[in-house]
Parts: sequence; C-alpha cells; structure tokens
Amino acid sequence: MAFAMLDAPRAARSLLTASAVRERAARMLALGLDDRLIAFTVDMDRLPAAADCVVDVIRDNYPDLVIPFHARWRHFRAGDRDLGRQLVDAIADPAERGRTAFDLAIVSVLLDAGAGMAWRYRDEPTGAELSKSEGLAVASLRMFEAGAFADDGRSPRADAARLAAISAGDIAAGFQVSEDNPLVGLEGRANLLSRLGMAVRDNPAAFAVADAPRPGGLFDRLAADADNGALPATTILAAVLAHLGPIWPGRVMLGGLSLGDCWHHPLMRAGDASDGLVPFHKLSQWLSYSLIEPLQWAGLTVTAIDGLTGLPEYRNGGLFLDTGVIALREPEAAAADNRIDSPLVVEWRGLTVALLDRIAPMVRERLGLAAGDFPLARVLEGGTWAAGRRLAREKRADGGPPIRVVSDGTVF
Repeated sequence: MAFAMLDAPRAARSLLTASAVRERAARMLALGLDDRLIAFTVDMDRLPAAADCVVDVIRDNYPDLVIPFHARWRHFRAGDRDLGRQLVDAIADPAERGRTAFDLAIVSVLLDAGAGMAWRYRDEPTGAELSKSEGLAVASLRMFEAGAFADDGRSPRADAARLAAISAGDIAAGFQVSEDNPLVGLEGRANLLSRLGMAVRDNPAAFAVADAPRPGGLFDRLAADADNGALPATTILAAVLAHLGPIWPGRVMLGGLSLGDCWHHPLMRAGDASDGLVPFHKLSQWLSYSLIEPLQWAGLTVTAIDGLTGLPEYRNGGLFLDTGVIALREPEAAAADNRIDSPLVVEWRGLTVALLDRIAPMVRERLGLAAGDFPLARVLEGGTWAAGRRLAREKRADGGPPIRVVSDGTVF
C-alpha cells in the first residue's frame, strides 16, 4: 500500500494521455476476446461487415473521398450555411481569429453532451430545425455571436468572468429550453461552463491575452509550443488535460490530480496505483480534434493526428452493437438506467475505442487509402460516427442509442 501511495502521482499522470486510453481499451478488448467481460461478449467475425457498412456510408456521403476531420466545426451548419467558418473568417487578424475559434470550439464542445431525444433548436435566421449535436452546436454558436459569453454582453468571444457567472437559466434561454422542449443535463452544462471560467481565470499563464483571461488564450500557448511551425496533436490534448482538468466535477482523484473522464472497472489490473482505472477523456479528445483546424488556419502544421484515439460515445459504440460485433449478455440491460460509472458503460466505451483502432485499417483497405492520407479523424467523420447514426435511425424509431445511459451533461 505504501508503494501504491508513493507511486500515485506518476500513475495519475500516466493516465492523462491518449496512449493510456488506447492501451487500456486494448486490454478491455482482450478481456472480451477471452470471454471474461461482465456485460458484453465480442464476435470479431462480424467486424468485416461493420467495416463494409462504414465504407458504404463514406461512399454515399463523400463520393470523392475528400473527408474533413471529425471536429465540432462539422456541426456549425444550418441550411447551406457554414456558420462557424463565416464567424471566424470575418476576423482579419490571424491571432485573434485563432483565439476566437478556440473560444467558440471550447465552449461549444463543453456543451456537447447528449441532448436527449426530445430537444430541438430552431435557428431563426436560417429557418433550420436541428437536434442532437448539430442543434447544440448552432445554439451555442448563436449565443456566442450574440455576446452571451462575453464580459461586454455583445462581442463574439468568451471571457473568464462571464463564463464563471453563467447559469442554467442562461443556457436554457439560449437553447430554447421549455417544458415541451427539455434538454438533458442542463445544470451539468452550466456548471461545466462556470468551472471553465474559474479555471481560465485562475491560470493566466495558460489563458491570459493582454491580461484578459479567456479560453482562446490557449491558442497563443499552443502556437508558441510549435517547433518550426509543427505541433503534434498529442501536445494539444496534453494542454487540454493539464489546463482544463479542474473543470470536471466529482471525478476520480489520484495523487492529488483529477483524472477527468476516467472510471473504475474491477477487471482492469495494472500492478500500480492506477489499478482498476480506465481513462477515456472523450470530451477532451473531441475538443483536441476540434482545435486542429484553427491551428492549421493560422499556418501551423498539426502532426501525429493518429496519436489521439477514437471517441467512446454512443454513435461509434452503437455501430459495433448494432452490427453485432459486441452484444450484451443480458439484452434487457439496454433499457435500464445505466450509470456512466457502471461496468456495463465502462466496458462499452473501452470496447468502442479498441474496435475503432481495429476497424480503421479495414476501412482504409477497402477504400484503397493509406493511413497517412486517411487518419482516424477522417475514419470517424466519414465514417464510423455517421454509420452509427444511420444504423440508429434504421433500428430505432427515435434514432436513439442502443443503450440507455444516465448522463449529467458532462460525458456523453
């Protein structure tokens, strides 16, 4: 026990990496292949058919195979307008354009947990009615451009003090929430933005721009870290985990560090203080993917994009469940109120990450593309996420996930 206590800070730091997510997910799949998981069985013979499904969706959606990265920027569309690019492209100064893009992406990603099946957002300027990720994205963008996250109440930016004071009522108003239009996790979303504001305020070394702390200050820090104009994607994630780690509420602590999106599983043996822990860092990695393009727009080259992992969320996870690659030992458990920290959900998410690594080369082979030209970020976008959504619509009347997960608005 003394060894474990002394080892805790090092073990905690090791879990705050994409490589730890990938390694522990691979262990989860190995447990599944040995038929040792608590909630799931695994049938790898069904993975080729799942890959065929993904390729069919890619060819339907992107017949020219020109696929952007999986990122929040794909969701800022209403009608035929790309609202995100319109907003940032109107800013002439490259550095301020980068900070504004970071402000928007960070705030919007942190609001991008599952909305529930009943919520809708009507975008008055375009007349589009949107739900799920697209609705959350456009709603957050409209709040952003109206100054809802700015100290002056009118500028398209996010400021620490205003974020720290954000309320559930503010989010409800901006997201058109009502008794007839409920949004899952409203309090959790507001709390997350408030904690973001406090973390940014309390860390000027990472976030201050001309003594005004804002999330977009991270753009300047990352740009300064570039080596001859190049920056690994894992450096983006490391900065997100290091500087935004304090925002995640009520999470596992180890060695004095909050582990964020990291959960217990009784079969995950490690032999050190990280024993029994499975990291995912889903929103942090989703955010890291979403910060790549603003850095590229500023002229930087983002390298080693496949250093990040696939995202353990219900579209990617639904792909493998709906194609039979994985199956619940007790099918009735799908309709139960499954907690995010339950072994069932932890297994589902771990299997999802590992299976995305297994399906990606199969998809590339079928398309005749090399990994360098078709990184995981494109497989996800093209791709596994879209295929999971298509299958959900085909198999369930509401297009919802195959497993019910109780979320507080800070994970899924």
